[in-house]
Amino acid sequence: MLKRCFILLITCVLMACNDGNSDTIHVVGPANNDLLKWLEGEGFQLRFFEEPLQAVEKMPDGGTLLILAENYPEKRVDIPDGFMALLEEKEIRYYLEYPSDFEGLESTGKVLQTRLERGVVAADDFGEQLPSMRILGINDCHVIPASVDDPILVLAKVAGLNHAAYGLEGVPVYPILYPNGSGFIALTRLSEFAKGRFGPQNHWKAVWSHLIGELTGKNSFDFQAWPRYLAPSFEEDASLTAADKKNSVKRGVDWFFKGNFFIHENWKDRWLQYQGDGTNPVGPPVPGYLPTGDGSEGLLEGHSSNIYYDGSQQYRYWIRADVQGEGAYALAAAGKILDETEYDKRAVNLINFLFSGNLRGGPRNHPDSAAFGLIGWSDTHPHVYYGDDNARAILGVIGAMAHLERQDWNLKMLEAILGNFRTTGKNGFRINRIENDDLQREGWKHYWNRDVVNPAPHFESWMWAVYLWLYDKTGYQPLLEKTKKAIKITMDAYPEEWLWTNGIQQERARMILPLAWLVRVEDTPEHREWLDRIVRKLLENQQANGAIREELGGTDKGRYGRTKSNEAYGLHEAPLIFENGDPIADMLYTSNFAFFSLNEAVHATGDPKYQQALDKLSDFLTRIQVQSDRFHDLDGAWFRAFDYDKWEFWASNADVGWGAWGTLTGWTQSWIVATQVLVLQDQSYWELTKDSKIAEDMDAHLDVMLEDYR
Repeated sequence: MLKRCFILLITCVLMACNDGNSDTIHVVGPANNDLLKWLEGEGFQLRFFEEPLQAVEKMPDGGTLLILAENYPEKRVDIPDGFMALLEEKEIRYYLEYPSDFEGLESTGKVLQTRLERGVVAADDFGEQLPSMRILGINDCHVIPASVDDPILVLAKVAGLNHAAYGLEGVPVYPILYPNGSGFIALTRLSEFAKGRFGPQNHWKAVWSHLIGELTGKNSFDFQAWPRYLAPSFEEDASLTAADKKNSVKRGVDWFFKGNFFIHENWKDRWLQYQGDGTNPVGPPVPGYLPTGDGSEGLLEGHSSNIYYDGSQQYRYWIRADVQGEGAYALAAAGKILDETEYDKRAVNLINFLFSGNLRGGPRNHPDSAAFGLIGWSDTHPHVYYGDDNARAILGVIGAMAHLERQDWNLKMLEAILGNFRTTGKNGFRINRIENDDLQREGWKHYWNRDVVNPAPHFESWMWAVYLWLYDKTGYQPLLEKTKKAIKITMDAYPEEWLWTNGIQQERARMILPLAWLVRVEDTPEHREWLDRIVRKLLENQQANGAIREELGGTDKGRYGRTKSNEAYGLHEAPLIFENGDPIADMLYTSNFAFFSLNEAVHATGDPKYQQALDKLSDFLTRIQVQSDRFHDLDGAWFRAFDYDKWEFWASNADVGWGAWGTLTGWTQSWIVATQVLVLQDQSYWELTKDSKIAEDMDAHLDVMLEDYR
C-alpha cells in the first residue's frame, strides 16, 4: 500500500513538472487550429481545456495559456469576471484572442467587419524581420473596436506592397494586438492564419515566432509544420516535364468545372440576383452541390479578389462576351491535346451562347444597323463596345474553330471583324470604347472618317492583330493599310506618348502580337526592328525564374497609376505594385498576353532569344498554378498576382474589381491554357488557323457592310 502511494506521489510530481515545462502549452480552443498544428510540429505538448477558468485553475503557476476563438466571428470568447486578475495572480503567460469585454477592455461599439484594411506593424517589438509599418494580410477581418495603449499591430486601409507607404495618415486605425501584463490580447482572430489565407507567410511567421517566444522562452523554430492550404504547384527550382505541363492544361480546364462556373438553368436566378445591373456583380461561391451547366447558359467571369475570413472567395457573377470566346478556345485546345470530347461539347455550346443572346442581339444583329456585327461587352452592358474585348472574343472563337476543325461561325466572325473595322478611324484607331447610342446617332461612317490617334495598345492593338489575320486570309488591302498606319504612329510615339492603363509592361505585352503578325504579312527590317524593340524591353524585366516584373510608365500618361493616398486604396482600378522594382508578376494584364504573343513572335521570327524567354515563361506559369486540396474552386486556377521573391500569391490589392487574388475564366485562365497547348505542340496560332475558310463570304459582306467605302 505504501509503495502504491509513493508511485502515485511521484507520478503527480512529474505531471506537475511537465505542466510547468516551457514545452507544454495549455489551450482553450479547437484542436484543428492552424496555430496549434504548427506548435505541435515544433515539439510543444498541448493540454486542452473546455473553458478559460478551468484551464487557469488547473494549470501550474507561470505556465503558458492560449485562448483561441472557436466561433469567430459570430461569438467572442467569453471571459468570466475575475479571470484576468487570476491570470496575473498565477503569473500565467497567455495569448487571448477575440474576447468579450472585461475589466480593462471595453469595446466602443459593435464588431466591425472590414474588407480593404490590412494589418500594420505599429511597434518595433518584432525586430528587424518585421519593422514598424510592415503590412500583413488579414482577410475579412472582424475587429473589436476599442481604445488600448501601445498596440503592436493595428488594422488600417493603407497603400503599399509590403510597407505602409503613407504611414497611417488619413484613415481610421484599429488596434488588433497589444501586450497586456504577462500576455498578449488580440481584438480579432489571428490564429487561423492558414485557413484564412493570411499573407505574406514570412511576415506571419515573424509575428508568431515572437509571440510564442515571449510566452515560452523558445527562440528557434524550423516552421516545417507551418500549415498552408493553398500554394503554387511547384517550388521555384523544381524541374518540369512535358507531362507536368500537359497536366497543368488539364487542371486549368477542369477548374471551370471545380468552380462551377458554367451556369446551369436550375440556378439562373442565383446568377441574375448577384449579377444585378453589372456595377458590382459579386456574391458568395456557387455551392458545389448545385449542378454544373454544359456551356449553353454561359460561363461566369471568375473570382473577385475579396477573400472571406474562412478562406473562401467571392465570385464575380458576370457574363462577359470575351470570356465566352476565350473559354471556348481553352476548352477546345485542351480537348484536342487531351482527346476529351466533353471539353469540345462545352466549347461549341459557349460559342452558340455568345451568338444567340443579347451579346449579338438587337441592333448588333440587324444588317442595316450601324452596330451590325459588333459584340456587346456583357450581358448587362450589351450597348458598350470595347475593341480589345471584341478582339479577344473573335480570336477565341477562331482558335476554337481550328481545334474543333469546324467552320460553322465564319460568317459571325466576318461580321464582327468588319463591324469593328468600319468603326475604326482613318488612322487605324477606334478609341477605347464606343456607346451604342452614339453609334446609332452618328452612324458608322462618322467613326470611319474620324481623325483620331490613340496610342494605347491595351485597347487598340489586338484588333490590329485581327485585321492582319483577316488580311492574310482575304487579301483585302485596306485592312493592312489602316493597321500599318496605326502601328507606325504607335511605334513613333513609344515610349513617351503611350497611354498605359495599369502599367507600361501590359502595353508592351499587348503590342507584341500585331507586330509579330505584321512580320508575317510584311517581313521587312523595319517591322522586325519594331517587334524586337518591344520584346527586348519587355524581357528586360524577365527574371531567371521566368517571371515578368510589372512596371509603371510615365506619371502623366497612366490611366490607373500608383495609389496616391491611403484613402484612395481600393477605390479604382490599380496596378499590383506600388513602385517600380516591386517583385510582382501580373497574370491578368501582362504575363498571360505576353505568353501568347511571345509564342507568335517565336514562330514568326525563329529568334532563339524569344524561344528562351517563352520557355522560361511557360515554366513559370506551370509552377505558379494554384494547388489546393481545401479550396476546390481555386485548385488549378491562376491568380492575377504572384510575388516571385516570396514565391507566394501576394501583391497590393488596391484594384477595385480585379485585385491580387482575382481569377478570370477568360483573360487569365484561357490564354494561359490555350497557349500552353500551342507550346506543347510547337505550333503558333497563326499556323493553327491557316486553313480558315472565312474568305468565302468576304466579297458579299464588303458590299453590305462597307458599301462604297470598300
